[in-house]
Parts: sequence; structure tokens; C-alpha cells
Amino acid sequence: MPLKKFVKLTLYFGQVAQIYLRRRNALGYLEEKRKLAKAWAWKRTEFSNYYYSLTERNRKDLSFLIAYISNTPLHTVEKYFSEVENDQAVATSLLNFRIKHPELRDSSLGMGRRIGWYALIRITKPRLVVETGVHHGVGALIIAAALLQNRKEGFRGEYLGTDINPNCGEVLSEPFSSICSIIIGDSVETLRKIETDIDFFINDSDHNWLYELEEYFAIESNLSEGAIILGDNCHASDALRKFSEKKNRHFLFFKEEPLDHFYYGAGIGVSFRKD
Repeated sequence: MPLKKFVKLTLYFGQVAQIYLRRRNALGYLEEKRKLAKAWAWKRTEFSNYYYSLTERNRKDLSFLIAYISNTPLHTVEKYFSEVENDQAVATSLLNFRIKHPELRDSSLGMGRRIGWYALIRITKPRLVVETGVHHGVGALIIAAALLQNRKEGFRGEYLGTDINPNCGEVLSEPFSSICSIIIGDSVETLRKIETDIDFFINDSDHNWLYELEEYFAIESNLSEGAIILGDNCHASDALRKFSEKKNRHFLFFKEEPLDHFYYGAGIGVSFRKD
């Protein structure tokens, strides 16, 4: 074989080998997720809005974030995490919902980042929590659980949710449903009609960037002085960050690390004022 042709073949196969190795290295990062996805496909569980718990490391990261935002000792934040995770009334509501829906029998209905919602509500003692996008109502359940615990300590709080689905909020049952109101209809229109102060706002409705921003501007005049805004789509949208920048509010972001789940995780964007 001529030397020139031999050199060309050597270079060619060297490039092929390099591509193969690069591909193998890259796909290696995805292998665990691929395995989890294949196993998930055979289960009876939700198709979207996935439920899962957080890894222990991720859970600790979240506790540090909340401790900083709220100027609260770390052990207090972690106490609230454990409080909701061991709330038997919450567990019973989730179990009854799963029994009612056999197509979800393999779903963990894990709380994920929502334990962070719970801790912040327990710490800040809001009088009104507003959530747009109720869906099954797992978030609403956890919010209501925090408000009920606050009531035991003498701090009265209410939950107001909005959704376009009249069947939303199925997870909610007594005693949680007694402090919850859900308005069916366009969330922006609903928010514009609120006349009382909002102490805690959670955006989790239409994930269109402009619509999300509209929600923030719709509640702007009703935000109490220390109001906290949570953006549940901040892993994919910068709407809350831009709103915070424009309104001179602090903004921090927490990214989930789901435990034993193929999903890459959502996150919590937090907009707040801090002296």
C-alpha cells in the first residue's frame, strides 16, 4: 500500500475512533437517566408534572437557600422539612388520591421542591398565599398543611388558587380544603380582581414567558411589603428574574435533583426583599 494512502487511512480511522470515544463519554453521563426512563415507561404513573423526592444533597442545598432568604437557623428549616414529610394527614390525602386513581398506582407523589414552599410559609406566616396552576393539588395540599400549622401557633392564613380546569385540586380534602378557595378561570384576570394584600405568590400556570410576566405585574400593586414570589418555571424562564431586576427585588434560583427519576428536575425562583 502506498505510504500516502496508508497515512490517510490511519488518520481516517483515528478520527472515527475519536468520534466513537467522544460519543461514548457523552452518553455515559445520560446512561443512568436512560435506565430510569426505560423503567418508568412500564409503570402506571403521571405523564407530566412528575412527582419525586429530592436527593439528600439537594435537600440540604435547599435548606441552606431558605435559611439565607429568611434569616432563619438551618436546623429550623430542616425541622419544617421533616414536619411536612411526616405529616400523617398529608400522607393520607396523597394515599387516598392515588387509590382513587389506579392509573397512578406507581406514582410516588413525592413533594420535591415543594418542601421548600412549606418551610418558607411556616417561617414567614403569610396571611394570604396565592397559587396559579393548581393541577392535582399536591402543591395546594402542602401549602394548606403549612397554613394549618401556622394557625395552631396563632397565625391565620388562607390559600387562594386559580386554574382553568374545573376538576383541579382533587388531592385536597378535609381539613386542608376548609382553608382553601379555588377560582376557575384565566389566572391573570383573577389576579387583577384581588383586592387584599398578597404575602406569598406562586406562579405555576401557563408557562408562556409573556403570560408568566403578566401574572407578576397583575399582583404587583397587591404585594405586601415583605411578600415572597416563587416562580415554578424558572428552570426554563427568566421572567421572574427580569421582573425582580426591574422592581429592585433580590432573586435566587434553586435547581432540583430528583431522587431515582429520569426527569432532570424543575426549580424554584425566589423573588424577595432583604434588608
